[in-house]
Amino acid sequence: MRILVVGGGGREHALCWALKRDTPDATLFATPGNPGTAQLGTNLKIEAMEVVKVVEAVQEHHIDLTIVGPEAPLATGLVDRLRAAGRPVFGPTQAAARIESSKVFAKEVMRRASVPTAASGTFDALDPALRCIRRHAEPLVVKASGLAGGKGAVVCTTRDEAARTARAMLAEDAFGKAGHEIVVEQFLEGEELSVLALTDGERIVVLPAAQDHKRLGEGDAGPNTGGMGAYCPVSIATPALLERVRREVLEPTLRELAARGARYTGVLYAGLMLADDGTPYVLEFNCRFGDPETQALLPALPGLTRHLVEIATGSWRPERTALDATRAAVATVLAAAGYPDKPELGAAIIVPRDVEPGTLVFHAGTYRDPEGTLRVHGGRVLAVTGLGDTVAEAARRSAAACELIVFQGKTYRRDIGWREIRRSGAGAARG
Repeated sequence: MRILVVGGGGREHALCWALKRDTPDATLFATPGNPGTAQLGTNLKIEAMEVVKVVEAVQEHHIDLTIVGPEAPLATGLVDRLRAAGRPVFGPTQAAARIESSKVFAKEVMRRASVPTAASGTFDALDPALRCIRRHAEPLVVKASGLAGGKGAVVCTTRDEAARTARAMLAEDAFGKAGHEIVVEQFLEGEELSVLALTDGERIVVLPAAQDHKRLGEGDAGPNTGGMGAYCPVSIATPALLERVRREVLEPTLRELAARGARYTGVLYAGLMLADDGTPYVLEFNCRFGDPETQALLPALPGLTRHLVEIATGSWRPERTALDATRAAVATVLAAAGYPDKPELGAAIIVPRDVEPGTLVFHAGTYRDPEGTLRVHGGRVLAVTGLGDTVAEAARRSAAACELIVFQGKTYRRDIGWREIRRSGAGAARG
C-alpha cells in the first residue's frame, strides 16, 4: 500500500512512524514532511496548502490512501478535491471541518445539539462585543473564530483586558481574517482533557483521553502555545466518563453535522473542561489529530492506524467502541528560544543515536542544511515521547532523553503529566 501523509510537523512524523509500525510493508510519502519522515519514506517538496499540487502528486505517485494531518488544508477542501478525483482519504470535508475552522459555527452546532459548553456570544463588530464584555463576570475568554494556530483563545482576567483583546481582533486585525469574528464566553474552571474519537459519520471509536499542556512554563505559567507536551492515559477519564462524552458530546455533534449536510468522517477531537460536578464542557472541537497529543497517543496504541485505513476505504469494522492504551506515554516538546512569540531559528541540533531506552524522538520544526546538519526550523522543534508502565515512569524517560538532546536556546517543561503524577503519589515529573 502506498500512503501519503500531508503535513510536516511532529504529528505527521508520529503518524508516519505508527503507519510503519502497523503496516511495515507500506510505502510512505509525506508532503512536505521533515527530516524525521524522510527516515521512514519519501518527502515530496509540496506544501500542505498547495492542494492542487497535492492532488496531482497523489495521482502521479499512485497513492492508495492519503491522511491529512493539519487543519488548514482540511478547511481549504483538500479532502473534497481528493474524493472528487476518486482517491481514498482520511479526514473530514471542508463543510465538516468548519467545526474547527469557525468557532462561531461550532457554537451554533453545539447549541442546536444541546452539547454542554460555556455560555457565550458571537460578534463581528466591536461595539456589541464591548457591551457584552461589560455585562460579563470576570474572568472571561475571547476567541478568534478562525484558525489561529492554537493561539486564538485568550483568557482575560479583567473586563479591560477582554476589551483590549476584542479590539485587537476586530479593529486592529491582530489575528488577520481569523479574528474578523470572535466568541466571548464564560471562563470555565476544572481540568482539561483531550478526547479524540474515530468515526465514519455513524459509528464511533473513542480513544483513551490525553491531557495537553498549553502554557509555556512549568506549573502552567506563561503564555498559551500550540502545546508544550501531552500524556496518556488520564485516570480521571474513566470508562463511564468517556461513555458520557460519547453520548452527550460526540453523537449529538455528529447528528447535527449530518443534518446540515456535513457528514463527518475522520478523527473528531473534543477539547473538554471537566467541571467539579463531572460535566464535560466542550471548549473547542478540532477536525484532526492533536499536536502534541498524537505523539503520546500513537505510541501507546498499537494497531490504531488500521482504523484510519479502513475508514478511508469504506471497509471499517470496529470490533469495539473504545481502544485502550497498552502503556503510558508522555510527550515533551522541545521548543526554540523565543517561542511562542519570536522563535530563534537556525541553531544546530544534536540528537544522540540512542537517546534513551523506551523513548521516541519526533521531528517538528527541523530541517537539514546543505551540509546535512540538523537545524531549528520552527517554534516547536522536537517531541520526545517516553513510554512506561505508569505516567511517572514515562515522564522520567522523556525527561532523561530531553537532557541528552542539544541545541542553543532549548526550552521545555520538566513537569509534563504533573497532575497525573500527583494523583498517583509518585512524586515530581523530573528526570
